[in-house]
Amino acid sequence: MHQTKTSLVVMAAGIGSRFGGGIKQLEPVGPHGEIIMDYSVHDALAAGFDRVVFIIRRAIERDFREIIGDRLSRVCDTAYVFQENDAIPAGIAVPPGRTKPWGTGHAALCCADVVREPFAIINADDYYGRRSFSLIHDYLTETAGQSDPQRFCMAGFHVNNTLSENGGVSRGLCEVDADGFLSSVTETHNIVPCGDGAAVDENGVLRPLPRDQRVSMNMWGLTPAFFDSARKGFAAFLRGLGPEDIRSEYYLPTAVDAMLRAGLATVRVLPTDDRWFGVTYREDKPGVAAAFRKLYEDGVYAGRLF
Repeated sequence: MHQTKTSLVVMAAGIGSRFGGGIKQLEPVGPHGEIIMDYSVHDALAAGFDRVVFIIRRAIERDFREIIGDRLSRVCDTAYVFQENDAIPAGIAVPPGRTKPWGTGHAALCCADVVREPFAIINADDYYGRRSFSLIHDYLTETAGQSDPQRFCMAGFHVNNTLSENGGVSRGLCEVDADGFLSSVTETHNIVPCGDGAAVDENGVLRPLPRDQRVSMNMWGLTPAFFDSARKGFAAFLRGLGPEDIRSEYYLPTAVDAMLRAGLATVRVLPTDDRWFGVTYREDKPGVAAAFRKLYEDGVYAGRLF
């Protein structure tokens, strides 16, 4: 039986150059000095993914390879793509004053030339949990080769498992239909703990979220069919920018939501009870390190990862 190849795509272009100076993605959080990316790669390989594609900027390539990439390349097939602000469709000019790349949707498009197989895409600085990688991998391999190549999936986290005690976080609020498919996803900022639940802090006014609210943590399972539609969406986004939109970004959830609304894709929401960890704020680090120690105590991890 032919085994479907799959890749893990890691969005790491937001990492600053010359790491070491307080860059949150490179903060040691594990008992042996592991960073969050180590756990993501380890869990993805254990789930069955075959290779890892890192999306970075050229300015950090040397440092990235030295501190992360060369070490991980010894345990798996790795590739690199570059996200720069001028990686845009022909005929469209970079607006004056724009120096940053264009967000997570743009990042995904940057790997279109090297990713030919079903893939999971994640943030570099989020811990997603082992089960989440298995759910994504199994869905991608089970649906591979079916007649509709735009059958996507996402890990649906419970909002209460994705909060920070040190400030508001941004999450994609998901509407899920009765059959378990995504109806819409809305990028929402400043979500905070509220009692034993969560709420959106709208200028000091708390809007409670449903207790069963599922959110996107930018952990998607996609196929190469994503690229053509997203490329058109990105071009339309760029053409619609005005002078006041110099900081606007093309988000991955926005690209997927547009495909849903146009009937161009389906997204199966795979509920997971895994708990997110991340260093959104400097004050998050002690709690994250304690959470990883607990995972070792519970036998989820043992010894060094690689």
